[in-house]
Amino acid sequence: MNSVQGLLAASVISIQNSCFFYPACQNCFSRLLLDSRRFNCLKCGCTGEAKDASYRYRLSLKIADTNDLFDITVFGSCLDPFFGVTAENLQRYIQDFNRLAGETNTDSSTRALVQAVETCFIGKRFLFGV
Repeated sequence: MNSVQGLLAASVISIQNSCFFYPACQNCFSRLLLDSRRFNCLKCGCTGEAKDASYRYRLSLKIADTNDLFDITVFGSCLDPFFGVTAENLQRYIQDFNRLAGETNTDSSTRALVQAVETCFIGKRFLFGV
């Protein structure tokens, strides 16, 4: 699954969603179901305390090379250098920021993050392993 079949030089046209990281199962990388106290992986059955959940990057992009448009999703730690931190640390920073700011509505921090990601990626050319 991690083998690169080819390389694609393309420019990012748009960011497809505003969810850049997700709670991920340590065993199979599937999205975890979280409640206030526990997490559960529907794929492999892994469970644990919500505070121990790990996070993983997931960046969905629309990209274009000279001929075609593509929808592509980039996962995992290859995005750490772009964000400057691991997905787990970014999630923790946002959570701490919202808590310290007394934010019950996380729209403002989400908007700021989306704007930063758009500035970093849109219009830039990258080499994608597909």
